[in-house]
Amino acid sequence: MAIAEQTHPQASKDQAIVDRLLQSPADTPHLLSLARLRIRYKNFPGARGLQRDLDTVLQQWHLTEEELIAQTRALYASGAAHAKQSTEEQQDWS
Repeated sequence: MAIAEQTHPQASKDQAIVDRLLQSPADTPHLLSLARLRIRYKNFPGARGLQRDLDTVLQQWHLTEEELIAQTRALYASGAAHAKQSTEEQQDWS
């Protein structure tokens, strides 16, 4: 029995963020947004197009998921993540 595709309640808002990431450099706020969205949609049974776009952003920025997570952990550890997040990007991680 196939699992039905689900729609994430924040998918349309998140797609707008991903569309901006596709046009953006890999700087601190963008790295944080990408990491947050990768975590949100990892193993989510739906939003396949959004997940492919997240993969594309990683490729454009020449990063692996492991490198992305390592960089964002370093940003949080140094306190730089909190200083660089814009109001828009301070969303929940659920």
